[in-house]
Amino acid sequence: MQTIQPLLEQAQQAGVSIRTLPDTEKQGLLRKLAAVILIQSDNISAENKKDLDRMPDEDPKKDRLLLTPARIRDLASSLEDIAGLPDPANVLMLERRLDNGLLVQKKTVPLGVVGVIYESRPNVTVDVAALCIRSGNVCVLRGGTDAFHTNTILVTLIQGVLKEFGVDEHAVQLLPTDRNLVTEMLTAVKYIDIIIPRGSEQLIEFVRANSRVPVIETGAGVCHTYVEKTADLLQAAAIVTNAKVSRPSVCNALDTVLVDEAVAADFLALLAPQLLPYAVDVYADPLALKLLQQQQYPHLFAAQPEDFGREFLSLKCSVKVVSGPAEALSHIQRFSSRHSEAIISRDTAVSERFLNEVDAAAVYVNASTRFTDGGVFGLGAEIGISTQKLHARGPFALEKLVTEKWFIHGDGQVRG
Repeated sequence: MQTIQPLLEQAQQAGVSIRTLPDTEKQGLLRKLAAVILIQSDNISAENKKDLDRMPDEDPKKDRLLLTPARIRDLASSLEDIAGLPDPANVLMLERRLDNGLLVQKKTVPLGVVGVIYESRPNVTVDVAALCIRSGNVCVLRGGTDAFHTNTILVTLIQGVLKEFGVDEHAVQLLPTDRNLVTEMLTAVKYIDIIIPRGSEQLIEFVRANSRVPVIETGAGVCHTYVEKTADLLQAAAIVTNAKVSRPSVCNALDTVLVDEAVAADFLALLAPQLLPYAVDVYADPLALKLLQQQQYPHLFAAQPEDFGREFLSLKCSVKVVSGPAEALSHIQRFSSRHSEAIISRDTAVSERFLNEVDAAAVYVNASTRFTDGGVFGLGAEIGISTQKLHARGPFALEKLVTEKWFIHGDGQVRG
């Protein structure tokens, strides 16, 4: 394909079809799609296996690509959750009658055509389509070549349900994976209203640097957990382990542990045996290295400068010993991607300082960063975690897929 313009024109034309669909029909459509995905689970798995077979086992993106039966059931459950959420469009935000008799109203309306560029994650295909359908938006999806077969069957199923409900199937489209066409997507200001990149830092930077369409960044997650000297160390070790190993390939997984010098020896003695069964590679600063060597932790490396501020996306993390809250906060300010940060502490004053001073979309006290997720936060699903501050921050979900529009009713008024 030499150009995607015909596909973008079809997407734009499909806007009326999805915008005017009654709320109950949107709900019914998503629930039917949930049922279809469950029925087609074996076929989805078969197509997913085609993609998995092409990816090396050591590639950290492989876990993101994998759709197990449980994950397919989770997709269907997410569709049910989204169907049950209120439609964020067509909400009356303001109404007033002016002295000249004009009735002025402000309402929420769909953004229009939402373009999403993403890598590996086929769950994004379903999540984005569902969120856009529920909010009356069109979506054009540019997935990666590594998930081609999985994305293709998912979009085929979605389009089948759209047609069944009398909706233009072009309201959800999968664009070609040809990289030469990405620039056309990024400059299609006439057809696409917003671009959302979801993937590696390199992908996000490329989109930010080259897009003429407004961009919402769902940024890389360089996530820290700071173990403060008053922390319950058993609790801290469990939280750090969960944040690192429960699903290391996702953006809310832990990358760097900061630990107060006063408790570093005791904490690392508790942490090492919990990380050992998962063979987590630890990149430690000089003091942490010495302490972990004393624990005879085998997967140990001397940290290099580039190991801080690094999103590992695998069973690897860095560890730094700090003198106290001031140094921990300084380190986070320097290296954070402003995604998710956590403190483990029993000192309320220190915790409040951390909450107020850390500049991130989600800040935790005594909990794992792994909870930063639209579904977990009760938002049904998410397109990604926005690390910027305009329009949306944190889970970019249903409530943020609208903008505002003014409606003015008159009876012959003219302005003098």
